[in-house]
Amino acid sequence: MTDVRYPTSPTEMARLAPEELRERFLVTDLFVAGEVRFTLSLHDRLLIGGAMPGGGELILAPPAELRAENLCDRRELGIVCLEGAGSVTTDGQQHPVSAEDIVYVGQGAETVSVAGDAVFYIVSAPAHLAHPTTLIPRASAESVRIGDAHKASERTLRKYVHEDGVRSCELALGITTLEPGSVWNTMPCHTHDRRTEIYLYFGLDPAERVVHLCGEPTRTRSIIVADRQAVISPPWSVHTGAGTAPYRFVWSTAGENLAYNDMDLVATESLS
Repeated sequence: MTDVRYPTSPTEMARLAPEELRERFLVTDLFVAGEVRFTLSLHDRLLIGGAMPGGGELILAPPAELRAENLCDRRELGIVCLEGAGSVTTDGQQHPVSAEDIVYVGQGAETVSVAGDAVFYIVSAPAHLAHPTTLIPRASAESVRIGDAHKASERTLRKYVHEDGVRSCELALGITTLEPGSVWNTMPCHTHDRRTEIYLYFGLDPAERVVHLCGEPTRTRSIIVADRQAVISPPWSVHTGAGTAPYRFVWSTAGENLAYNDMDLVATESLS
């Protein structure tokens, strides 16, 4: 059965006990050898998943909650190779992938599978138009250095699926890498009421953690996150964090628009 996360209001989040906060927003068990696992957030109906073929092949079948014959009947996918090497096959067309390559799968694809020794992260959003299935190698992603080393926030942002790159209906997807000496992943932070966002943290040593901040800017909460764990951020919530060691994260949004700069910046001094 798919793990389903229900919408939460700002007032409710502020009242949740720490264990309830983790149950609502932290996804801890996506990656299991030989399995495909899904979690469905009812904030903008973002679906995330993990697949570890272990040298074999795994079919990406739709969870029962979608009431669909095929996963992409009414959806689009982003399939991220987190590490290792493998392939993504859509309707008989094979796309070889290695670490930090992404395959965008358009609405209408009938069969999707993953294979090899890779670790795959899957992100899916509702779609109403069929855009072409496209392999996006890491080297081809739009890359920009952002942040400030003096504020421990310097990072390299790579955009893969976005309005000026590989097109989609409502899914935006990319990977951010913290530069040496930096710990903050999104600072100054922001909200965006028109899109839900999910961070999947990876590349973190098993003994290390990220302290992820969420909630309204003036009523922030914290969640301790380990490697290969994801945090769901409702549209009204900030989403930022600091790590105890180097890490990377996959960011994905879905909602009303694809505009990357459609965000409301939060002044750091106003956080509480």
